[in-house]
Amino acid sequence: MSSPSVVVLDHGSGNLRSAERALARAGASTTVTGDVDAAMAADGLVVPGVGAFAACMAGLTEVGGPQVIDRRLAGGRPVLGICVGMQVLFETGLEHGAHTEGCGEWPGVVERLKAPVLPHMGWNTVRAAPGSTLFDGVEGERFYFVHSYAVRHWELPGSERLPAAKVTWAEHGEPFVAAVENGPLSATQFHPEKSGDAGAALLRNWVLSL
Repeated sequence: MSSPSVVVLDHGSGNLRSAERALARAGASTTVTGDVDAAMAADGLVVPGVGAFAACMAGLTEVGGPQVIDRRLAGGRPVLGICVGMQVLFETGLEHGAHTEGCGEWPGVVERLKAPVLPHMGWNTVRAAPGSTLFDGVEGERFYFVHSYAVRHWELPGSERLPAAKVTWAEHGEPFVAAVENGPLSATQFHPEKSGDAGAALLRNWVLSL
């Protein structure tokens, strides 16, 4: 059986090569590219991101990322956001008093954490959502975070028609969303590619789900 194909979307932001290597170790046939056709054709799409929300969103928009993400999800095709690549999936980023429009796949605002020390940098445990696919077998492990901003309130309830998303939480000064699994769309605030064996297992779980 051939390995699932995964594109790491190159939009000028993110740990592209480290994500590529980690996904390859997880069993994917991985390509780093900003090509829209390749991003649409792959079994899975990974959207990385580091730095500021506005800069990441600008780079993503330049390569047609929001449209690619939306089209893939409309067809039930998997997408995984990492760090700021998770944040831009929400409606709005609020940094330094400026509002930046995100992809709008989920309602919610990315805002500065209320914590005595920022950035939140280093290893932290999470409260994995019950029945999580991503965290299967690594529910009690620690993952590597580097961020000052996060989603502090989850705003998308489930309904009779659509099941509730599986939301994983962590805490640094206050609770924040650490990961989401919502149909074909998944994301992590932490860096699985920098999270050792636990991160490798999480990426393997995602690749196996493709």
